[in-house]
Amino acid sequence: MTKKVVLACVTCGSRNYSTMSNKESERLELKKFCRTCSAHTIHRQTK
Repeated sequence: MTKKVVLACVTCGSRNYSTMSNKESERLELKKFCRTCSAHTIHRQTK
């Protein structure tokens, strides 16, 4: 079952992206562009 998850920037904490994930055990980490930082940073799945 896929679940909608929200991704937050590691450096500034802004929640920029949402995506679908079917993994329950570990948090998703993607390198995305943050508009507030104006750079490509790691975005982690929030709780």
